[in-house]
Amino acid sequence: MIGIVDYSLGNIQNVKNALEKLEQEFILSSKKEDLMECDSIILPGVGHFGEAMHTIETLDIKEDLIELAETKRIIGICLGMQILFEYSTEGEVPGLGLIEGTVSRINTVYPVPHLGWNTLNSRYETLDQKDVYFIHSFMVTGSPYVIATADYGVEVPAVAQNKNIIGIQFHPEKSGDAGLEILRKAIKGGL
Repeated sequence: MIGIVDYSLGNIQNVKNALEKLEQEFILSSKKEDLMECDSIILPGVGHFGEAMHTIETLDIKEDLIELAETKRIIGICLGMQILFEYSTEGEVPGLGLIEGTVSRINTVYPVPHLGWNTLNSRYETLDQKDVYFIHSFMVTGSPYVIATADYGVEVPAVAQNKNIIGIQFHPEKSGDAGLEILRKAIKGGL
């Protein structure tokens, strides 16, 4: 069973559609007792880091998510990935602190947001040279846990993994078969 964290800032319908294509059972909830029953938990997200953390704190699920990460696989997608890290300059607020690193605005000669298809670079065959779909203005910096990047005038961290915590900056649910395969592997145990 997959749990999708419901905090009203995610691309939830797209994630549901992807899980249906992968023939995965799922629930949508922000209740710890529901998410405890799940094998993997997906933290989706679209929008502003500060607002997302405010919502998570208002729903009183920040500590629940940190506790669930001790025993469950947590997969953050787009803003959901960024929330897994320690701090963001978007709103100047701490995140969940599950992965070492900071989130900062993309500093590149190219237009921001980083929007559209880009190719992954990774030492992992399951990720390397996969074309995936990005839309984001902020990126992770200073993390030793990045396992895939994309070139956008700077090396943009695209995937990070620290044991059972996986962050995916691009939208696997919008990235065709390659994205679905990456999501399937993340759900099953890692990349």
